[in-house]
Amino acid sequence: MQKINAAFALALTTLAVGFLAAACDTAPPTSPTGNTNTTSASPGGGSTTTATSGNGLKIGSLLPATGDLSSIGQQIIPSVPLLVETVNACGGVNDQPVTLVQVDDQTDPKAGAAGMTKLATVDRVAGVVGSFASSVSTAAVSIAAQNKVMLISPGSTSPVFTEQAKKGQFKGFWARTVPPDSYQGPAIAALANKRGYKKVSTVVINNDYGVGFEKAFVQAFEKSGGTIVNKNNPVRYDPKATTFDTEASAAFAGKPDAVLGVFYVETGSLLLKAAYQQGLLQGVQVMLTDGMKSNDFPGQVGKTSDGKYIVSGVIGTVPGSNGKALEALNKLWQSKRGGAPGEFAPQGWDAAALLALAAQAAKQNTGEGIASKIREVSNGPGTEVTDVCEGLKLLKEGKKINYQGASGNVDVDQNGDVIGIYDVWTVGDDGKIKTIDKVSPK
Repeated sequence: MQKINAAFALALTTLAVGFLAAACDTAPPTSPTGNTNTTSASPGGGSTTTATSGNGLKIGSLLPATGDLSSIGQQIIPSVPLLVETVNACGGVNDQPVTLVQVDDQTDPKAGAAGMTKLATVDRVAGVVGSFASSVSTAAVSIAAQNKVMLISPGSTSPVFTEQAKKGQFKGFWARTVPPDSYQGPAIAALANKRGYKKVSTVVINNDYGVGFEKAFVQAFEKSGGTIVNKNNPVRYDPKATTFDTEASAAFAGKPDAVLGVFYVETGSLLLKAAYQQGLLQGVQVMLTDGMKSNDFPGQVGKTSDGKYIVSGVIGTVPGSNGKALEALNKLWQSKRGGAPGEFAPQGWDAAALLALAAQAAKQNTGEGIASKIREVSNGPGTEVTDVCEGLKLLKEGKKINYQGASGNVDVDQNGDVIGIYDVWTVGDDGKIKTIDKVSPK
């Protein structure tokens, strides 16, 4: 056994706190799929597990059931047990049922590191779907790689992961089913140009996601002839901040045509409300990104005195879901849960599907096996499949496949990245979010 270092001890301490918090929660766990054998991630950093399955494939999820991104996390979380339920109904992986352990990362890097440590060293999972926040994935991925656990994120978009993967830091134990902000930054820059905005200010959450996105946007917008009003004094706020009057005032200074906000829902809603209360939103277009596309946020920002939603008319981008498997997922979701999959649920489904398919391709239920076959099942030569059960069947027969996902074609490259197209969304006067266009990073 490796010697336990200080960082590992800290992670265990954080995990213990999470267990204590979970123990204090008396609410019974609920099933995201409606299946009584599968329970959801419990608040407070706790975890829940499906029925054990011997030496079968064991995977985890590390997603935000609570914290700044909980409103999006709760839309993604059900996709993973739904995939596991589907796989187990058609024979499992390597002829055994798949086991799932779910952990709430609380949208917090410390809780994420503790959760990843537990999944890797206590639960001994082979792969993990997570995390969503780039800052949490940053804390988790080194632990995953060290323990040879395959980590596939359905939402971490920071370009930093691409840079680190190129240097070999993840040893192949990292991928994502969402394109990096090195693509989304240019996409929203293209949207700004299309709408005729010449001067734009930025305000971002001060973490890998916010700063990485800001860098990609600024580079693309300036390249197209645009001006960043506050380039020399960028506005970056503390992720744990609770008041935003100063940041709002600074972001809207200098008479920009538009302000790009790269936020998470809880803190971003507070910042936009502060901007409204200072009278800063009048005549300035607010542009947002995937971290704010939640049905909850218009209500969190609030309404004007005449009953209109404050954020009515804002626009934003989000990685689109236009994969060949999307229609089938929509039907399955409707039959099992009612309604349609929420934001990033298709990416969560695809991440879990890739874990199962890669393990079957490797004919072993290990992280090393999964990592060795991720690219082969996602973009290698073989029969195109949209049905995960069909893919598993072909792999059992020794055939090659090319999985076409619900979120997109999920062609994972050597850095763990995929390329996608982006939906353009807006908030209507009724407070509902709707997709109005598509934009490409190219």
